[in-house]
Amino acid sequence: MAGAMFQRLYQWTLSLAHHRSAPWALAAIAFAESSFFPIPPDVILVPMTLSRPERAWTYAGLCTAASVLGGALGYLIGAMLYDTIGQWLIALYGYASRIDDIRAFYAQWGWAFILVKGLTPIPFKLVTIVSGLLGYNFPLFIALSLITRGGRFFILAGLINRFGPHLHNLLERHFAIFIIILLAIIGAGFVIAVRLI
Repeated sequence: MAGAMFQRLYQWTLSLAHHRSAPWALAAIAFAESSFFPIPPDVILVPMTLSRPERAWTYAGLCTAASVLGGALGYLIGAMLYDTIGQWLIALYGYASRIDDIRAFYAQWGWAFILVKGLTPIPFKLVTIVSGLLGYNFPLFIALSLITRGGRFFILAGLINRFGPHLHNLLERHFAIFIIILLAIIGAGFVIAVRLI
């Protein structure tokens, strides 16, 4: 029963790639994931790219641009809403007692934090909002976001181009496992962010 449901979801996601609004949906998810939405664009990006491999680089570029724009929104949320959402987020992730240490760490290693975390399963929205909260240099933040998000999505596009048919067969048979692993990675990313930032 659950397997059939995931199979329908997979086929629906594949069919999205041929819909004229598919790029807009992909961009919207990539944008939202960098500022407030919990699900990464990979959920749609992978099946869409498998279905339309000739558009792999276009989709990667679109995800990169939308993710960086969403990151700018996340940065602004952290910078402009510090007294409301900002303090709540700091308390939620257990940073309140360590804010001075985190600020000092970010001043020295913020560039590395942004680059590394942008490639990992740690939700990028945490990076963007914290960068705004701590007043990290905005132009540098945008440049680093372009590098790290572009790296992530273009590496994914390259892997799909290289191993596309094999991945397509695997997802065809095990899409439910793919979704479960992805959700576990997202959850682990939040835990890691709380422990390691």
